[in-house]
Amino acid sequence: MTGAAIDLITSRENLWLKRLRKLAQDSAEYRQAGHVWLEGDHLCRALLARGGSPQVAVFAQSLWPQVPTELASAAPRNIVLPDALFEGVSGLPSPARMGFVVGLPEAPALDAAAPTVILDRVQDAGNVGAILRSAAAFGFTQVVALQGTAAVWSPKVLRAGMGAHFGLRLLDGVQAEVLAQLSVPLVTTSSHGGTLLHGADLPWPCAWAFGHEGQGVGPEVAALAGLAVRIAQPGGEESLNVAAAAAICLHASAIGRAG
Repeated sequence: MTGAAIDLITSRENLWLKRLRKLAQDSAEYRQAGHVWLEGDHLCRALLARGGSPQVAVFAQSLWPQVPTELASAAPRNIVLPDALFEGVSGLPSPARMGFVVGLPEAPALDAAAPTVILDRVQDAGNVGAILRSAAAFGFTQVVALQGTAAVWSPKVLRAGMGAHFGLRLLDGVQAEVLAQLSVPLVTTSSHGGTLLHGADLPWPCAWAFGHEGQGVGPEVAALAGLAVRIAQPGGEESLNVAAAAAICLHASAIGRAG
């Protein structure tokens, strides 16, 4: 099936397996390990589609005989685990039975002119991943995750991002001071004040800043904004989920650009 090295690991106490388990279950371990865990066919194929390559491919024993050639030959080393051991690694209720171990991408420098999304202490992993998907879908090429934001390369954010990571320039856990380097105008949202989004003259390219689920964008980031907008909510809710608000705002920018 493949020319890659194939190793069968059957002991739960295997040192490599222990490291993999920690990488898959600890949201911040990738920073220490220098590796990222991608679980599931969709994420693994998304990496390959963007020209990425794994260092190790991991398969449950029940899946291994049916693994497509493009996945079995993607890495120089394949690890096969009994299904029970794979389940012990997986962070999913229904384990996907395959995953890739990938080197953590080198931290890029800020692109001052890029259409950018800023995440200011957005703490929920699902929200962060969903915003990354919207950024990629609507033409924003760079995401700056400020310190206090959920770990961008953690397994939960990767799953929620559904492969968006591999098409974005990602700055992870940086200080707010870096935002002063941006040459594009910065736009923020507010649930109570600012120009209504549907009537705003949105600049392009720009940087949209989205903040903490309860507190919103912090004063340090808000002070850099040239425009604050609010989303009309005729239904009367107090506020929108930050990922929903981001999707609406980023879509508005994309529509304005197209127009």
